[in-house]
Amino acid sequence: MSKINRVPGYMQSKGNRNRGPIGDREIRYKCSMQNTILDVLRARPGWQEVSGPNTAGNQQQQGQKGTTGASSSGGTTSAKTSDGDWDFYWCDREWLHANYDTMFLQEHQKILHFRNHYELTRKNLMVKNLKRLRKQTEREMGKKEAESFDFFPTTYELPSEYHIFVEEFKKNPGIIWIMKPAAKSQGRGIFLFRKLKDITDWKKGEYQPLTDPNREVPETYVVQRYIEDPYLIGGRKFDIRVYVLVVSYNPLKVWLYRSGFARFSNSRFSLDSIEDAYVHLTNVAVQKTAPDYDPDKGCKWATQQLRQYLTAKHSADAARKVFQGIDNIIIKSLQSVQKIIINDKHCFEMYGYDVLLDANLKPWLIEINASPSLTASGKDDYDLKYGVLNDVLNVLDLENRLTGKEKRVGGFDLIWDDGPVLADDGSMECSVNGTSTTANSFLGCHCERKKQLREIYTAAQALKKTAVS
Repeated sequence: MSKINRVPGYMQSKGNRNRGPIGDREIRYKCSMQNTILDVLRARPGWQEVSGPNTAGNQQQQGQKGTTGASSSGGTTSAKTSDGDWDFYWCDREWLHANYDTMFLQEHQKILHFRNHYELTRKNLMVKNLKRLRKQTEREMGKKEAESFDFFPTTYELPSEYHIFVEEFKKNPGIIWIMKPAAKSQGRGIFLFRKLKDITDWKKGEYQPLTDPNREVPETYVVQRYIEDPYLIGGRKFDIRVYVLVVSYNPLKVWLYRSGFARFSNSRFSLDSIEDAYVHLTNVAVQKTAPDYDPDKGCKWATQQLRQYLTAKHSADAARKVFQGIDNIIIKSLQSVQKIIINDKHCFEMYGYDVLLDANLKPWLIEINASPSLTASGKDDYDLKYGVLNDVLNVLDLENRLTGKEKRVGGFDLIWDDGPVLADDGSMECSVNGTSTTANSFLGCHCERKKQLREIYTAAQALKKTAVS
C-alpha cells in the first residue's frame, strides 16, 4: 500500500469540523460509473463507498462475488448496505431522471446533474435557448451586443423546422450541411450532405406527417451549416474539449479548468470526401476505429500545447483572443439557460464543451456534454481526467477544508460568481507584455495543481485557527 500524501487541513480536528450530519465521520459516496471517477473516489482519504442498486460497487460484486478491498492510495471500498445512506452521489442521467422527483435530500448531500440539465446539452434545446437569449439581447441592448452570440452555426431542428430549412438551403446552393441526432453523442448518427436529394432516403417515411396515431414519433435531429474552413494543424481538423464546473445557477457560479485537450482527426482535411468520418469527425470514439489509428500516440494535444502553438505561430494577443472567445461561449451559453434550469443547492454539473476554431481563429460552439467521457485513452488522458475529477471534489469541499472565498482550487479557476471574476494582482501564468489578463480565466495556462492545493489548504487552515483563537 502506497503512502498517502495528505495535504494540510485535510482531516481537521473536531473543533474545526462543523459540517452538520457529516461531522468527523467518513464521507459516504455512491458511484454508478466504472471508470476514472471511481478510481478518484476510492483513492480519496476519508471517503467510503456505499453499495446499492445502480452503483459500480454493486455491479462489480455481481460480476465477482465477495470481493472487497482497499485502493492503493488508502481509500476504502468496504460497503454500507443502506441505499440512501450517502453524502455524495456521482449518478448517471437516467437514474436522476427516474428518481429525482421522488427524492428528499438532506442539507449536506451532493448529487451530479441538475434536474433538467438537457436544456443545455441536447443539441436542439441548446440552440433554441441561445437563439432566444440572442433575440432578447438584441431587443434590449441592440444589434452590436447581440453579435456576441455569433458563435454557433446556422441551425434548424428537424422535423419541426424542415420547411424553413429547405428555404434556407435553396438560398445557398452548394454549401455543405451536417446532420446530427439531437440526443446522441460520440459521433453516432452524424453525416454531411450537399444536396437535398442526399437526405431524401433518410427523410422518406420517417419525416412525413404522422397520419397514423400509433406511429412512433421520429427522432429529433439538428441540421447545421458545416464549418468548411476549420483551422488546421498539420493539415488535420481538431476541436477543443473544455471542462466547466457549475455549482449554482442562481446565482450563477462557474469554474473553468485550465487543462483540456485538442482532439485531431486521423486523416488530412478535405472537402472532396464529405462521407469520410475520419476526416470530418474528431470524436475519439470514431477516430479509434480508423485502420491506421495508433492507440499509443492517440490524436490529442494538451490545451497548454495548443495555446503555445497558437502563440508561437500567430502571437500572444491572437491566442488570448481565442481563449477569451471561448470564455464568452461558456458564459453566454450558461446564461441562456440560467432562468430555465431548476436550481438546487444539492446539484452540480461538470460539462464538457466542444469548441472548433475556423481559419480566422474564431471559436465556434459545437456541443455541450452533460456526461463527458471519463474513460481514458492513454496515460496522459488518465492523468488529466483524474486531476479534473479530483479538483471537482476539491471545489465542492465536502470536507470543509476551504474558506469559500478562493478564486482558484487546483486546476479550476472561478470565472463567474454572479458576475465576472477578476484575476488577483500577480496572476501572471498567461501574461501578455508583462501584464496579467484581467479576467480570472487561464484556460491553456500553466497548471501546478498539487502545489496550489497545498498552498490554499495551508492558508485556509491557518485562517481557521486564527478565527478560533
